[in-house]
Amino acid sequence: MPKFSEIKLAVACLFGVVCLNAQAPPAAPVSSAVANPAYVTIPLEITVNRPATEVWKRVGKYCDIGEWLRRPCTITAGKDGEVGAVRSIANEVLVGKTELSYTYTQPVRAGAPYNLYHGTLEARPLTATTSKLVYTLMYDNSMLADDAAREKDKAQRTAQFTQAMENMKILAEGGTLPPAPARGPAGR
Repeated sequence: MPKFSEIKLAVACLFGVVCLNAQAPPAAPVSSAVANPAYVTIPLEITVNRPATEVWKRVGKYCDIGEWLRRPCTITAGKDGEVGAVRSIANEVLVGKTELSYTYTQPVRAGAPYNLYHGTLEARPLTATTSKLVYTLMYDNSMLADDAAREKDKAQRTAQFTQAMENMKILAEGGTLPPAPARGPAGR
């Protein structure tokens, strides 16, 4: 006849096996979809005194953004210039391209509302010797707290990419950029 301690041990082992095999129902997935998006578009243009093909050769590679936005950029997946390439800046994915343009998006991130951020950069011929850089940003800013926060965000993005456009113009016209401003709380 088994001893009480042996029965107690057997019951404890059985209970442990039952607990290990029992699975809690899966948690409901958290959606990153935004119920009421508010899409914002920021169209920017700048004229460049160079033919569009020369402009594109100078500032149109997918990671050229690192130079004119003044942030480190590397290709983390795929090949620079090919659809599907991913660059380190916001893990942006190249989703479309033409001879003188590309379009990218920022992917969905777990646990964060998706703002559908897209950007398109294009070198558009104007004459045989001039062109226009066109940069269009589109995103959802509905997750920001209020109209003041949305306006501040749009103004900051507009200023940042206006500076980037001016930097592209300098580079495409053969110039060099001045030293980058300091980054951090004082340089932002």
